[in-house]
Amino acid sequence: MKGNHKLGILFASLGILAGLLAIYFIASTYNTVIHTHFNAGEWEESNTVRLVYALLGWLGTAAGALSVAVLWGFWQKQDWAWYWGAVAATILILAGFFPMIPAADSGLATPTLWVFLLGAIMWFGMLLIGGVDKKIIALTFVAGMAYVLTFINGVAPLSKFQTTFQKPTAFVPGDKAFWNGLYIILQEVNWWGAAAWAMFIFGAFKRRPWALPVGIFASVMSMLGGYILGIHNVAEVHRFSMFLPAPIISTILFVILLLPGTRRLLQED
Repeated sequence: MKGNHKLGILFASLGILAGLLAIYFIASTYNTVIHTHFNAGEWEESNTVRLVYALLGWLGTAAGALSVAVLWGFWQKQDWAWYWGAVAATILILAGFFPMIPAADSGLATPTLWVFLLGAIMWFGMLLIGGVDKKIIALTFVAGMAYVLTFINGVAPLSKFQTTFQKPTAFVPGDKAFWNGLYIILQEVNWWGAAAWAMFIFGAFKRRPWALPVGIFASVMSMLGGYILGIHNVAEVHRFSMFLPAPIISTILFVILLLPGTRRLLQED
C-alpha cells in the first residue's frame, strides 16, 4: 500500500464524506441532545453540549475541508498528502467519538459513529500509504486513546463547574468553592493536554525530534488533570471514576517515552 496514490484518493474521499457527515449529524442532533438533557433536569449538561458540539462540528468540518486538499495532493502525486490525511483523520476521530457520549446518555441515536469509523479507516489507511513503521503506528494508536480520553476529561469539568459554585466559606480542599475554581483550571489543563497529544502524534508520524518532549508534556498534563479529578470523583461516588483511564494510559506512555528505545525510534530516519 505504500505510495499508492489511488488508494490515497479513496481514503481522502472518506475524509471528505466524514466531514460532511460531521456537520450534518452534529447540527441535526444538536438541539435534540440539548433539550433532552435539559428536560431530564441536567441543565448543566445541556449547556456543556451547546459549547462542545459546536466546537467539534467546526473541527469535523475543517478536517473534511483539509481532506479535499489531501485528495488534490494524491491526485497530483504529492509526497505530503498522506501526512495531512493522517492529521485530518486524527481530528475526525475525535469529532465523531465524543458526540456519541451525551447522545447515548440520553438514550438517543449516535449517528456520529459513522464519522468516527470513517476517520479510523482513513487514519490507518494514510499511515499504511505513508509507509509508517508498525511500532510508530502502535505507539500513536495508544497516544490517540490518551488524546481522546484527555479531551473528554476536559469536557466533564464544564458541567461540574456549573453545579458546584457557592459562596466560599474557607479555602480548603473540601470547600465546594475551591473545587469550583479547580474544575475550570483542570478543564483547560486537560484540553491543552489533549492538544499536546495530537501534536505528539503528528510529530511521531514523521519521527521529529521534538515529538518526544511534546509527548512528555502531554502525558504530564493528562496526569495532572486526570488524577486530581479521578481521585476526587472516587471519593464522591465510591466507585471507579471514568476520569482515570486517560491519566493511567498517559502514565504508561510517560514511562514508554522515557525508554532509550523509544527515543531511538522517534529519531530514526
